[in-house]
Amino acid sequence: MTLPYTPVISFSDLQPPTLKIHTDQDVETWNHTSGYQNYGFFLRQLNESVVGYQLPLNDNGKDSEAVTKTLAMLDVLNSWIDEIPPLPTPQRFGNLAFRSYGQKLQEESENLLHTLLPISLHESIPLIAPYFLTSFGSFQRLDYGTGHETSFALFLYCLTVIGFFKVDPEEERRIVLRVFERYLRLVWRLQDIYKLEPAGSHGVWGLDDYGFLGYVFGSGQIRDDDDTPPSTVLCPPLPPTNLYYISIMRIRELKTGPFHEHSPQLHSIAQGVPRWSKVNSGMFKMYDAEVLGKRVVVQHLPLGGLIPWDAPNIPARTLHPSTTQSPTGHPSKSTRSLMPMTSVPWPINPSNVPSPTIYPSNNSTPQVPVTSSPWASSQSPSAMPPPPPQR
Repeated sequence: MTLPYTPVISFSDLQPPTLKIHTDQDVETWNHTSGYQNYGFFLRQLNESVVGYQLPLNDNGKDSEAVTKTLAMLDVLNSWIDEIPPLPTPQRFGNLAFRSYGQKLQEESENLLHTLLPISLHESIPLIAPYFLTSFGSFQRLDYGTGHETSFALFLYCLTVIGFFKVDPEEERRIVLRVFERYLRLVWRLQDIYKLEPAGSHGVWGLDDYGFLGYVFGSGQIRDDDDTPPSTVLCPPLPPTNLYYISIMRIRELKTGPFHEHSPQLHSIAQGVPRWSKVNSGMFKMYDAEVLGKRVVVQHLPLGGLIPWDAPNIPARTLHPSTTQSPTGHPSKSTRSLMPMTSVPWPINPSNVPSPTIYPSNNSTPQVPVTSSPWASSQSPSAMPPPPPQR
């Protein structure tokens, strides 16, 4: 399989990417660009490359020079955490030392990218640096979320477009199971050490407070495994054999209490979706809608350059009151809570679902419903306030 575009050879005619999404109409435009379509194809091609492969990757192959150098760069970023310890501050979220980390990243980014890329590709650095710099969290807000994770995925996409990474299944497999896995470990450590706040978390309504693509690629790894149902994730501990499992175990390390209470979306998927192939296809639909389709997320992504902003004029549409903007261009506090979640992308048939192991309830405590999410059954969800947007 090949990418549906020609790798960029000349960079002289391309302008560095800039922030282009400011309104919901801009999101509609973004969804019709070739940049959006090509990025989506890139993710699906990465997904195909990992089907049937476990962690740690042992496919008798060898890392390319590009993969090796990218891993080395991520290791450098990891070493900076030891050089910049957290400050003894009382805040629950957001240690101010993270801003020092961000300043070092800003100062060293050009050197890092010059070391990463061959001389022939140095001309592309202004086109890819904006994605690299926004891949590790917000150094002003002291948070991390799916937008930052998407920036790193776009960074990997750009490295593929310029020809740094090869377009073949073995290289793509290593991009996911070597490079992206190493990136996840790095940002998880950043979150822990600097107490980064989840960026725009949906709380219990969201899939995960911090990321999404680990569930996409992880469900892709076991997409064809019909012997292990999704309900397996309700029976910890899970082996660290795929990105889905290690992401679930990460949540269990961070959160206490019954899984169905703090992660009802993931619990509903485990209980209500019978096959990993359905989970994988549903994850893509949810990522497209809840990440790439949400202005509060994609308004922070620089676009243009290697990710073309070339959509035709899209007729203006009437906006739902929930998307009303404040004078600053962001959703006002009074309207953010009204932004709707995406409808469930998985058709659920409870009769086909294997019975999972459910946490026993405390006899002294009223029984909590298995899930407050509407995904797993036709019952009405419990009365909870609408979720806030995710970015």
